[in-house]
Amino acid sequence: MRPKTIALRVIPILGWVYLAVGLLAALVDRAPANRLLRAIWWIDAFLSIVVHAAQIPAALRAAAASDRSPVETAVLTQIFGATWWKTQEAA
Repeated sequence: MRPKTIALRVIPILGWVYLAVGLLAALVDRAPANRLLRAIWWIDAFLSIVVHAAQIPAALRAAAASDRSPVETAVLTQIFGATWWKTQEAA
């Protein structure tokens, strides 16, 4: 896998980590008071959950000829978004 592809795939992982840390902080009543950090968390949640899910139909079409199952394609797209399915040729 190319270094650029790896770097692109690290970004969504960092987003998921930020969501998990923010959720855990909120559960123990330690959510950040900073409005900017909270706004970034909500933006990240929207992009990671809603936008990645919206990309699944395109990913399924793009991966139709691959050896990956539709479920595997959907899961990887939900985790990585377009940085997964658009870099399959480059991987």
